[in-house]
Amino acid sequence: MTSASSRTASLINVFSSRVFRVAALASALLVSNALLATAPPQGSMLVFGRGGDSVGLDPANRTDGESLNVTDHIFDSLVSFKPGTTDVEPAIAEKWDISKDGLTYTFHLRKGVKFHDDTPVDADAVIFSFMRQHDPKHLAYASGAPYGYYSDLGLEKLIKSITKSGPETVRFVLGEPFAPFLSVLGMQSMAIVSPTAVTKHMKDFGFNPVGSGPFRLVKWDRNQKITLAANHTYWGGKPSVETLIFRSIPDNSTRLMEMLAGKLDAMDNPSPDDIPVIEKRMGTKVRMAKQPGFNIAYLAMNQEKKPFDDVRVRRAINHAINRKGIVDAVYAGYAEVARNPMPPTLWGYNPNVRQYDYNPETAKKLLAEAGLNDGFKTTLYAMPVPRPYMPNGRKVAEAIQGDLAKVGITAEIVSFDWGTYLEKTRNGEHDMALLGWTGDIGDPDNFLYVLLDKDNAVKPAQNIAFYKSDKLHQILRKARSETNHAKRVTLYKEAQAIIAEDAPLVTLAHSVDVVPVQTRVSGFVMDPTGRRRFDKVSITP
Repeated sequence: MTSASSRTASLINVFSSRVFRVAALASALLVSNALLATAPPQGSMLVFGRGGDSVGLDPANRTDGESLNVTDHIFDSLVSFKPGTTDVEPAIAEKWDISKDGLTYTFHLRKGVKFHDDTPVDADAVIFSFMRQHDPKHLAYASGAPYGYYSDLGLEKLIKSITKSGPETVRFVLGEPFAPFLSVLGMQSMAIVSPTAVTKHMKDFGFNPVGSGPFRLVKWDRNQKITLAANHTYWGGKPSVETLIFRSIPDNSTRLMEMLAGKLDAMDNPSPDDIPVIEKRMGTKVRMAKQPGFNIAYLAMNQEKKPFDDVRVRRAINHAINRKGIVDAVYAGYAEVARNPMPPTLWGYNPNVRQYDYNPETAKKLLAEAGLNDGFKTTLYAMPVPRPYMPNGRKVAEAIQGDLAKVGITAEIVSFDWGTYLEKTRNGEHDMALLGWTGDIGDPDNFLYVLLDKDNAVKPAQNIAFYKSDKLHQILRKARSETNHAKRVTLYKEAQAIIAEDAPLVTLAHSVDVVPVQTRVSGFVMDPTGRRRFDKVSITP
């Protein structure tokens, strides 16, 4: 097909898609008029609509937001973050001491805290929760292995010992200083789990989770909803919401209809095109909670597969993809084109790295230099669920497919259910794959080391580009152990420059995080880490 005819066909497809979407939304508005008028008050029940189901509810081995947003309500960690910030505050540990050399952390636990199964949250439980991930010989190691975050952060090498000096005192000794350590302990994957429940359920613990958090699991209807009930004896105070329901609604239009009908108190990942529709239709009945996205959406090229082991090919693909066109078409203004694999709102960001402008001719020349004058065939994994950093993986994949075709690269789009998608990409089965990341803590280490260090290119990998740079590794290792903030900034800027030259990713977008919330819900605070927390909210009937 000629270039002109391809463009005509593309415009026809876009027009047809928009006509269909307008018709669907019109139908949704008619349906919602009646439903909204008759929707019953929600009382102390809050219903949150999201784009996909959880993969599992064992926080130790989950890295996907759909799982962690639920486990965040079931479990507690030693420390937490002040609402709306990445500032560390006490949680299960009411206070702590750090040695002058930065190697010893001593935590003093709250007294009287209990898990949902009425067993004590004490030093033994804390040690069990960490040693379960730390020691392959631990009796419960197999219950949840592999432990993605724990391994990705290198904690099995960093932590030398975890001991107790009393029933409510736990001491961690590190092999070397690790600047983000305290913040890392606030991550969901570092949650304290019930030893009794883990040893009872072992590999099924992820379906029978027991923590000490503000809510406990009542029922999990797979691919439909997860129902949680308030923990009336929670150490932080009983939640105002008695029942918290996470509904899985993968189709964006269906989720929109449910929101317009008043059946959802809040919803995740609205299509950017739907945001004005919600605002216009619901008026004062809804507010749009927004914040700059602490995230990155990217296309990873698997360097363990040819021709992506050639930097010229990776640079060609960077030049071939019209990132601004994708941001304009898919994100509808609720994102900015990404320069780096970490957001500009994070300290240490380097705006002066090598940039790849949209230039198909440059892409063709680079492919020719790599001996690929006629292009090549490949596969492109498209995300099956909407995420805060990528509202529609299929549309992004189709846009990339079209751009690559212009330079002679034929990309077949493939996809799987969310759990399988994550498993396949972490095991390197893809050629190219779309994915993204929302920061867990306010530190560049959580983006650059986790996503791109060679330590994390070991399967199952978080570094799904399987990019292995000794030069980058040395800098990131040095930055992790450096306690001088200014020196860390310099190191991370240098790291970003190296990454840009080697081009393991096509950095696509930093999206604006948007959560439509019914005004009957008060107290909901956006979190820079993308967490959806409802333990402090209340509902007006």
